[in-house]
Amino acid sequence: MNSKFAPKYRAATHLLGALLAIGVIIWAESDVWRSVNYLRQQSESGASERFHLSGQLEGKIRALNLDLLHYSLKASPELKAIIEKESELLRTWLPDHRDLRSTLPQRALLDEAEAIYERYAAHARLLMQTNQTQLALPAWRAQKETLLGEMLALIGTLSLAERTALSELMEQTQSSMEMIHRKLIFSSLVLVAMGAILGTLAYRGFVTPLRSRLLQSQRVIERQEKLSSLGVVAAGVAHEIRNPLTSIKARLFTQQSLLDAKSEALEDNVFIAEEISRLEKIVADFLAFARPSDPQMIVLKATQPFRDLDGLIRPVLSAANIQLKTEFLADPLIKADSAQLRQVLINLVQNAGESIGRDGTITLRTRTRTRKLGRFSGSTTVAVLEVEDTGPGIPPDVAKRLFDPFFTTKASGTGLGLSIAARILEKHGGTLEYQTEPNRGTIFCLVLPIAASET
Repeated sequence: MNSKFAPKYRAATHLLGALLAIGVIIWAESDVWRSVNYLRQQSESGASERFHLSGQLEGKIRALNLDLLHYSLKASPELKAIIEKESELLRTWLPDHRDLRSTLPQRALLDEAEAIYERYAAHARLLMQTNQTQLALPAWRAQKETLLGEMLALIGTLSLAERTALSELMEQTQSSMEMIHRKLIFSSLVLVAMGAILGTLAYRGFVTPLRSRLLQSQRVIERQEKLSSLGVVAAGVAHEIRNPLTSIKARLFTQQSLLDAKSEALEDNVFIAEEISRLEKIVADFLAFARPSDPQMIVLKATQPFRDLDGLIRPVLSAANIQLKTEFLADPLIKADSAQLRQVLINLVQNAGESIGRDGTITLRTRTRTRKLGRFSGSTTVAVLEVEDTGPGIPPDVAKRLFDPFFTTKASGTGLGLSIAARILEKHGGTLEYQTEPNRGTIFCLVLPIAASET
């Protein structure tokens, strides 16, 4: 995958992960709430009452049976009224409680109990209608005891069914509680993971870029302060040295006309003149660094500086068996000072040739790229002029100080070439960048804004 698309895919993956986590949490929480709502309904609907039906029914039957026993011993209108009321209440209680949310066995048992009770109540009404005493009703008592025994046996079976249903409900409740507990733990873990993802996204999306920009701004400020201080010193030193050099060079020229063409003194004079010329170049570099001139902008094609450079540099590179290749992948219009741009490119090509030494290739390439140019601007299409070499690459310790003024690895260098090139690109509204890899070579990139007529 192309590295420039990787951050976009990573952000999309993180966002998808966060949305998936939110969906999982919503599903888990809704399931938990459904389970909790079911348990609440079970407790609020009186469902627990079905586990006490047998006890309540037995109590009512025994109370009614005791009143019937008293009535059979001594009939009275008051007791008859009580028995009739209790019998009517029990008759309505049975169908009302049969409709509870009980199990099928419980409902069947209540239906059977209702049928037995109807026979029991009819037997009781017979007693109160005939108004017989206990001595005249031995057969009635035997039949009543038989019906009571059937009812109590049925109540015992109902009690067993209730205990079984209660045990099942407890197991279901325990299972529901365990499920709720597991899902709460799961959703909590998902919440923690989602918090970590969102925290990572926030850190990478806001904190890391802000921190990077702050560090970059701090480095720029430090570099500008250093350049300013060095510029003042360089300007003063260069100015003080230039005048004596000019006087010395004039005297040497005068002496050359007086010396014999084959004398050693003339050779010394020529050597001194060459060294003075080298010193003048160093002074010129110092002054260019200290007081860079403003570029005289014109609109030109991005390939033009390379075309102008070809005839100047190719013969020198050929002598070292270094090939000069061109790859013009795009040719947008740029606004630049052609002389200053040529100065930068000559410096970069010379550095590339020195890095290769012999037997290699330098590629001059133009392309366009979409990127951010400047700290406060958005992404835009820019022109890129590249100088690529097949040299050994730049060591990491050297790369850290590559654009520092007066830092050089050359025995006779001033360490100002790349610093001046970087300042020229800054005045053009662009940047000078590089990519290097050990044993694979280096690419220097001049990143420039495209001219307004091209946008």
